[in-house]
Amino acid sequence: MKQYDYIFTGAGLSALMTVYKMVVSGKFQNKRILLLDENTKQTNDRTWCFWSENKSIWGPSISKKWDSALFANADFQRRLELRPYQYNKIQGLDFYNQVLELIAKQKNIDFVQEKVVEIEESESIVLVKTETQSFSCSQLFNSIYNPSLAANQSKYPLLQQHFVGWFIQTEAPVFNREQATFMDFSVEQKGNTRFMYVLPISETEALLEYTLFSKELLSKKEYETEIENYIHKLGIRQYQILEKEAGTIPMTCYPFWKHNTQNAINIGTAGGWTKASTGYTFKNADKKSSQLVSFLETQTDFRKLYKKTKFWWYDLLLLDILDQKNETGAAIFSALFQKGNPQLIFKFLDEETSFWEDLQVIWKCPKGLFITALLKRLFHF
Repeated sequence: MKQYDYIFTGAGLSALMTVYKMVVSGKFQNKRILLLDENTKQTNDRTWCFWSENKSIWGPSISKKWDSALFANADFQRRLELRPYQYNKIQGLDFYNQVLELIAKQKNIDFVQEKVVEIEESESIVLVKTETQSFSCSQLFNSIYNPSLAANQSKYPLLQQHFVGWFIQTEAPVFNREQATFMDFSVEQKGNTRFMYVLPISETEALLEYTLFSKELLSKKEYETEIENYIHKLGIRQYQILEKEAGTIPMTCYPFWKHNTQNAINIGTAGGWTKASTGYTFKNADKKSSQLVSFLETQTDFRKLYKKTKFWWYDLLLLDILDQKNETGAAIFSALFQKGNPQLIFKFLDEETSFWEDLQVIWKCPKGLFITALLKRLFHF
């Protein structure tokens, strides 16, 4: 049995970000690290977007940037000037290559392509079993999501951000390559929170994603029919589909960190690293992984890492509303973006605002919905 200092079960976004930053820090060269995943991370399986106002260490992976974005619903459209922020797009394969090229040069890091089947923890050691072999470590970083934790309770609502995306190429120029469509709620809501998301790469190429914040998934045909309807609405007659992608991201304030132990921590979606109110993953994982690496430099007890913040409460109230009145999502986001300061909204979503700035953002939202949700939540606790 091979012994490691750190084992990462699952080599997704959060694990790769964390290991990359451990290498860059130069402070973990004497630690033996193992990444376990059944996927080799050699396919372009997803797209991530995030906004930033400074240069990012993920710059080599960014394939497109936008300085403005469009927000729309059935009644209005607004161009959002993002500066000093930029909206950035990263293809999964570009990110994997940036991280894995660095990891491959490290003599202290192994990547084993095997499925994890069991994890056993004792007082001083963690045992990890795959289908063919076993490993042990002093500390474990688990990013294998256990859906039953959030699903088998009623205290914290559980929704899904689910989507299907088509990357298309048109015969005629139709897209504004300098402007991403952040949210377009002009699509039929059908009792849910539904919107289109468009990332133009050129005048003839764009990724179009039909996205929902709701409890139940749809049939594949329904997603694709809505994408076809939207393409027709844009006046596109001739196009070809270059790639497809699909995914679902849990949106919940369930306290996954309560399952952390002294020597084992849940990270990524499994650790609640997804921004609960929006489903955004990349930026949140970037911040959380930096916090984790800093923590590792001085401490070892993973139970001391997490605490609730005011933003956790804000997210919880929005999810409470969408859980009970899912059709109100378009009205909430529209009220926020119709007259709100885009830079302040992004700062708020990054969880970097003061309480006074919070109020400026929150005051734009439908007050009755949030007051009712707050009162219900106070009694629920």
